[in-house]
Amino acid sequence: MEIVFTNPGVDYMIHQIMEFQGEEETAFWSDSLYHFFPQLDRAHTTTLSFIEKKKYIDSVLRKVYVELEDTINEKMVLYTQHWKNCRAQISEALSEAFEVDCTTLFNDLRRNVSMNPIGPRFLREHSFDVFYLNSEKGAIGSSIHEIIHFVWFYVWNDLFCDSYDEYERPSLKWILSEMVVESVMKDPRLSYINPYFPREHGGCIYPYFFDMVVNDSLILDTIDEMYRNRKIREFMKNSYAYCQQHEAEIRNHIQMSENK
Repeated sequence: MEIVFTNPGVDYMIHQIMEFQGEEETAFWSDSLYHFFPQLDRAHTTTLSFIEKKKYIDSVLRKVYVELEDTINEKMVLYTQHWKNCRAQISEALSEAFEVDCTTLFNDLRRNVSMNPIGPRFLREHSFDVFYLNSEKGAIGSSIHEIIHFVWFYVWNDLFCDSYDEYERPSLKWILSEMVVESVMKDPRLSYINPYFPREHGGCIYPYFFDMVVNDSLILDTIDEMYRNRKIREFMKNSYAYCQQHEAEIRNHIQMSENK
């Protein structure tokens, strides 16, 4: 397992930023951009068409990138050094969790250090993004989160023989994969190097899962109990069946949380 941290360039960054600025996106996904880049006028963008909004954001952020380029390149080096210090224990913990030798998997991961506050991942391409304002510890904590997804869906695909097209937002398979990260992250080899763990430190999963209730029980407690008491493949089958059974409640809770 290996990660190469890279500066993907301003064109890539703006393209990925705009993926979360469409009219269909809720403020949960779109508004962090304006928090971290006050150079952008949020109120002004609401008066623009998507094409106009893209031109406006592009023109502003290209100027910001010129100021940040050296910092982004410095973060690449910092993140790389910290990753090398943590790589062995991360690989060991995930090998045990997923019952597969992770030392032979994903030796071509690329992590793009980006201006995008949202860090998308691309399972087929073995790449994912990290916001440049992360500390080296934060970058590794979020890297563990994403690597869990890569290994999860590697095993999942072998088990179910389905399509990678089904693994992204807003599919139920994506939702389940996001919930289980916390259970996997409880391994001390992972949790103590993740500054976002436990929840009191911000949490390593989307916060709307924390108070999600199904059948009068917190869904994360139910998922965690399943995870602790089953082999990984059995857990995948049972936890997904559980989510299918309660999909309406799960989606309603997410929708309500994102629209607050």
